[in-house]
Amino acid sequence: MTGFARATGESDGRSWNWEVKSVNGKGLDVRCRLPSGSDALEATVRAQAGERVKRGNLSVSLTVKRDQAQGQYRVNEELLRHLLETAIATDTTFQPRVDVLMNVKGVVETADEVDEDEEQRKARDAKMLIDLSVALNALVTMRGEEGRRLGVVLSGQVDDIERLTAAAAALAENQPAAIRARLVASLNDLLGAAPALSEDRLMQETALLATRADVREELDRLRAHVAAARQLIADGNVVGRKLDFLCQEFTREANTLCSKAQDVDMTRIGIELKTVIEQFREQVQNIE
Repeated sequence: MTGFARATGESDGRSWNWEVKSVNGKGLDVRCRLPSGSDALEATVRAQAGERVKRGNLSVSLTVKRDQAQGQYRVNEELLRHLLETAIATDTTFQPRVDVLMNVKGVVETADEVDEDEEQRKARDAKMLIDLSVALNALVTMRGEEGRRLGVVLSGQVDDIERLTAAAAALAENQPAAIRARLVASLNDLLGAAPALSEDRLMQETALLATRADVREELDRLRAHVAAARQLIADGNVVGRKLDFLCQEFTREANTLCSKAQDVDMTRIGIELKTVIEQFREQVQNIE
């Protein structure tokens, strides 16, 4: 399921912005993009996301800005000197480039990064995580609205599956008589003026063909799957994987129905049924 949400906050001369996005996915994949210095938040970010979202590709990003008054920079001379000495010891022909060295993490620090104590950082992180909860809750709300709209679509497709199942059942009731009529016509064409089969033999052959073409079990299972799908859609919980499984069962029965079809009408219904089931399966991929 898709969704997007944002939440902002500020504290101690810093402002931050959380953005969470989700797209369809078979499982749960959480990807975090956190600024330098916020790595300790990642485990909590993943835990909060996993509590609210069970399926989908989720992207969580955090941007942090500092007030200009706190944006004074300091050079960590000790680290810079260590990098230079290590580079020269490794390669005596090394020509230092200031732009490269300054980009090494920790060489350039802001004044507040140096002066801030652990308690201040933890307090700010706690406020950030509160705003993350706000963004995740908004995302869940958006996904829920999409889910309700998809539920209407899925219910309509289940109605179509039930309608086609009923049509196949109506044809199946007349199937033995139709098989017997086709068998008699075929025998007449083959035998011509030769003596026809006895009525008993004709009934045996008709019964054999009707048994091979019997689709009552497939129709019963299709009806059961329709009832199960309706129940899952009505529950409104995390049902995506269960509906995925039902799609496989729907497809299996529709395939068998087509393979047993003895006339054009049953084949047409089977093909139409498979088409609707495939459309249903595509929509199920959007469901958590």
